[in-house]
Amino acid sequence: MTELIYPQMPERSLVVLIGPSGSGKSTIARTWPASQVLSLDALREVVSDDAGDQTATGDAVAALHLLLEARMRRRLFTVVDATNVTRSAREPLIAAAKRHDMLPIAVMVATPGSVCIERQGPRPANRTVPEDVVIKQHKDMVDSHRTLKAEGFSEIVFSDSLYRLLPFLERLSETRQADLGLDGSAGLGDLNLVSRVFGAEILPLWQWKPGSNVADGDRVAEIRLGQQYLTLALRTDVDGEGDVGFDVMVPCPHDDECTSRAWVPAYSVTCLFRALNGDLDDDEDIVCTAHGPKNGDEQDDDLEAQDLEVIHG
Repeated sequence: MTELIYPQMPERSLVVLIGPSGSGKSTIARTWPASQVLSLDALREVVSDDAGDQTATGDAVAALHLLLEARMRRRLFTVVDATNVTRSAREPLIAAAKRHDMLPIAVMVATPGSVCIERQGPRPANRTVPEDVVIKQHKDMVDSHRTLKAEGFSEIVFSDSLYRLLPFLERLSETRQADLGLDGSAGLGDLNLVSRVFGAEILPLWQWKPGSNVADGDRVAEIRLGQQYLTLALRTDVDGEGDVGFDVMVPCPHDDECTSRAWVPAYSVTCLFRALNGDLDDDEDIVCTAHGPKNGDEQDDDLEAQDLEVIHG
């Protein structure tokens, strides 16, 4: 019998996760590369824009079976992330594996029912499964254990017997090493800080602007998509103690006619959204290169009032 622990899990396998909602199937599934996982929730979202839309389940199941057939035909290792607690849900999965000489493996995610129910609490309303449904799913999972061999599964294992932490950490480590360029590649290079602050999704839109002097000698970048863009400056000493961060260019808060540059700190991609949307136009931290800080006038008024108070006693 093939030993089902990492790294001996067969490459030509179909892993069918079996467990009620909230049992932790998706957590286990994420230990494999995303390309190897067929998630019913993800496909429900693909076909309806809402992972919790139960009316889209039929279409999502059809999409799952179509993708599964394509992967089995190529004899690619695949994980099916769905409850799979009924025989009718499992039968077409096993059939697809058998058609292409793949090894169907049942992985029981036998989390206690009380825990599965408790985990429904923090979930969004559209992803919360009613308690009676979770109880029924859990019972179906338990009852299915005695029939899985007869259904055609070559192996039946429990999720807590798998050695998935090691390969998961190995994959994350390799990705991180590549990002840092420690694997001998260029890595993200000077985009590493950009990725950490704003997220990797922004990288395809990011472009450094060598030679730009709009930030008083600091490095300048632009994020552009079509007609919309943002200009950013990399500040290498934001607090006088060598701290590094980004400013994003916004309109001058003092004078609508001012053509000088004004900057406000950008701490995350949310700041970029708010800057482009105009939500930061009145931020208290804006500094205009011509007029100074946004609250500079207020500070001057306060100082003048204090001076008058001293003069007049």
